[in-house]
Amino acid sequence: MKKQFFLFDLDGTIIDSGEGIKNAIRYSLNKEGIEENREEVLNSFIGPPLVDSYMENYNFTREKAIEVVNVYREYYGRYGVYENRLYDGIVDVIKKLKEQDNKIILATSKPEIFAREVMKQHKLTDYFDFIGGASLDHKIAHKNEVLQYIMDNIKIEKEKSFMIGDTKFDILGGRKFNLKTVGVTYGYGSLEELKESKADYIVNKPLELLTLFKGD
Repeated sequence: MKKQFFLFDLDGTIIDSGEGIKNAIRYSLNKEGIEENREEVLNSFIGPPLVDSYMENYNFTREKAIEVVNVYREYYGRYGVYENRLYDGIVDVIKKLKEQDNKIILATSKPEIFAREVMKQHKLTDYFDFIGGASLDHKIAHKNEVLQYIMDNIKIEKEKSFMIGDTKFDILGGRKFNLKTVGVTYGYGSLEELKESKADYIVNKPLELLTLFKGD
């Protein structure tokens, strides 16, 4: 089997991180005197850069949003980073792809320091050839910026590469760099947005990825 490159999103693709992220959002908003219990709003924070989400949902200025993100990180760094679970079957997928001598890469808009801690928690670090995440100073935040950071640090053969994620940000980012794209419906994005962003493939369960890649 030819060597391929698999770029995995983290939140909503490898882990269900909703509990920790939503708890941290509530914590940060409570400090602003805002009580947020709308699940659709809280879920919308999982995937895109947090600064963008705070600005979009609460009309914060960028400066204010960055201030609130720093409060979010107070909770997330202490508690939220541990409030997550692996999706059933995803570890088997990662292990199998690695056994086949493929390159496994993490491409997440979560700050890299937190992403590395999650990988460490679940004993996944050694399966990844590169862990690429956002920077704490917000200079690397959007998926496009994360992917550029990865491309600058590891050689990837784009024609043999797949971007795998649960939201339109993953699909659009992958398409921008001419990667094949795989949308997963078990995360926080919707089937509609994956279709609208023109994912090349769509799967409903982690183990379906092995069937897809075996046939590619």
